[in-house]
Amino acid sequence: MRVGKGNWWLWVFHHADSAVFIAAKHRSKAVVHAFLGDWRPDYWISDRYGGQMGWATREHQVCLAHLIRDVQYAIDSGDAVFAPGLKGLLKRACAIGRRRDALTDGTLKIYEADLNRRLDRLMSLIPADQAGVKLQTIIKKVRRHLFVFVTNRDLTATNNGSERALRPCAVYRKITNGFRSEWGAALYADIRSVVETARRRSVRAIDAIRLTLQGLPIPSVA
Repeated sequence: MRVGKGNWWLWVFHHADSAVFIAAKHRSKAVVHAFLGDWRPDYWISDRYGGQMGWATREHQVCLAHLIRDVQYAIDSGDAVFAPGLKGLLKRACAIGRRRDALTDGTLKIYEADLNRRLDRLMSLIPADQAGVKLQTIIKKVRRHLFVFVTNRDLTATNNGSERALRPCAVYRKITNGFRSEWGAALYADIRSVVETARRRSVRAIDAIRLTLQGLPIPSVA
C-alpha cells in the first residue's frame, strides 16, 4: 500500500471468526513479533516468506497454492524431470484436503504416508535443468511443512483465507492510490479489522462499527 511517498505493507492475521489488519512500514519478522508478543500459536499457515516462518510451536503448513505457482515456473523454465511430478503430487494433496470431511482419520494417515512415499521417489530424481535443481532445494527445506494439513482437520492446504481477506484492500488501493498520512493507513487497517471480523460473525458492518466505537465486543455466532 502507498502511504505518503513511501511503500507500506498491509498484513492480515486471522483465525476462524476473527481477523486483524495491520499497516506497517516493514515486511519483516518485527511486525509479526509486535503483533504476537510473547504468545505463540500451535499451528501457523502462510507462504514461504521468511518473515512468516518459525512462529508455530508445533507445526507450520506452507501454502501449496503459492508452491504450485513456483512449480509451474520451473516447468515453464524447462524442467521436465522433477517439477511435473511434483505439481501432480501437490494437486493430489489438495484434492485429498477437499475430500477430508468424508474420510476417516485412519484413511487420512494412510494418504499422508502415501504422499510422503511419492515425494521420496520424486526427491531421488536428478533434474537436468537449473530451475528443477533450485526447486528441489526449496522442497528439501520445507518438505516437513507440506502435508501437515492432511491429518490436521483444522488446517487448510493454502492461505487463500488471507488472500480473500486482502482482496477488498487491493481494490481500495487501485481506486484511491493509497493514503496521504500514516494515521489514515492505520485507521483503514482498524476499520478493515472490524468489518472483516463482523462479516465472519454474520454481523452487519454498521452494527460492528457502532459496537466498536462504544467499546463493546462484536458478538460471536453461537
